[in-house]
Amino acid sequence: MKLVVLVDNNTFIDRYYYGEPAVCYYLEDGKDNVLLDVGYSDIFIKNAQLLDIDLSAVTTIAISHGHNDHTRGLQYLSQSINFAQTKIVAHPDAFKPRFYDNQPVGAPFNEQTLSRMCLLKLSKKPVKITEKITFLGEIPSSNQFEMRQNLGNIIDEQTKQSQIDYVMDDTALVYQGKAGLFIITGCSHSGICNIVEYAKQVCGDDRVIGIIGGFHLMDISPQLSDTIAYFKAHNITMLYPCHCVSFAAKVEINKAIPIFDVGVGLTIEID
Repeated sequence: MKLVVLVDNNTFIDRYYYGEPAVCYYLEDGKDNVLLDVGYSDIFIKNAQLLDIDLSAVTTIAISHGHNDHTRGLQYLSQSINFAQTKIVAHPDAFKPRFYDNQPVGAPFNEQTLSRMCLLKLSKKPVKITEKITFLGEIPSSNQFEMRQNLGNIIDEQTKQSQIDYVMDDTALVYQGKAGLFIITGCSHSGICNIVEYAKQVCGDDRVIGIIGGFHLMDISPQLSDTIAYFKAHNITMLYPCHCVSFAAKVEINKAIPIFDVGVGLTIEID
């Protein structure tokens, strides 16, 4: 598998790509080309052009969850490629309206609109995207230190009822390679260790070689300490924390396990 970071908060010096506080990863697995998330604006399209990546050849777009820093780019992509033949895989909650502090923070399209535009598959269960890449679906909680947080409200479009948004749609991709599992996350609102445990269960493989993505760790906290202890106990040595991981949290992780820097244009290859 080849992974290229198309959008991240960070950019590297002397590499002139665009950055924003959002996420988009481009993955190649054999003949399949996949995106995880599409950022907030059109910069993933601009960065792809600069990196000689043909987005019209993307076979599947997986959505990690429905927040606009992961989905808003859909409105730009739908105008630049033949969207009718594009597969989009997401949790059933991903395209419901969401609000935080009375401000809209959801996707640019709802389920009904998007289903008319592309090949939409919504699933709470794992979905095989390529021979070796799996969309995990809804992540169960398997530990006591990663509790789901209230992040505003989500609207059920059928009943028009507003509910507390615990971001139940938060999910990830997992690549099952020769040496074990490599996990690609958006924000890990469901808990990065919960994600890892579920990936192991879904793939039937306890070997986890690495993780890239947001871990949703901002503060020096017991959760951060427990997460670091989990990484050490499970010998996860290839860590690429980014997006929603604060500098302070990265420093604490790096004290225990040396981390890798992430920025737009970073390329990772896993057998």
